[in-house]
Amino acid sequence: MTDAKLMEGAKVSAPVVPDDDPLAGKLQRIGGSYADDFNTEIINQVLRATWLVESGQRDRMIATVTTALAGIGPKDELEGMIAAQLVTAHNATMECYRRAMLREQTTQARSENLNQANKLSRTFATLLEALNRHRGKGQQKVTVEHVHVHSGGQAVVGVVEGRGTRGSLEKED
Repeated sequence: MTDAKLMEGAKVSAPVVPDDDPLAGKLQRIGGSYADDFNTEIINQVLRATWLVESGQRDRMIATVTTALAGIGPKDELEGMIAAQLVTAHNATMECYRRAMLREQTTQARSENLNQANKLSRTFATLLEALNRHRGKGQQKVTVEHVHVHSGGQAVVGVVEGRGTRGSLEKED
């Protein structure tokens, strides 16, 4: 059976929680927003972008997607959107790897699927780096220098900007 035939009739939707529902605010850990309409849409977007081979996978995929998003733990809407892209990129990457390993694949199709998986893996890494930078966990440069301060001496810790060098000072007459 072809992939197109497997997708026929497959509709994906997540449970919609209106903001006036007693569960309002409960989905913040999944989408990062105080507004559950936003959080629900994040879940729906990931589910619509996820390949489902059979309709029986719907409930399991909802659980998987919400668990993944909650595991990333978005703290605001921007992090929620990045988290959604991370989960989607991961799912697409794994689908490309799966298709590349099908026995009936031609060498060209296998190569194309592996090429797409490679691109998606790099996209995932870039998204993860962006999330970490947004969270303030990006790479930081720290320079440690060895300084001796003897008795009676003074030292300054921090960035010091000079106005010039000794050689540039002019003598006054």
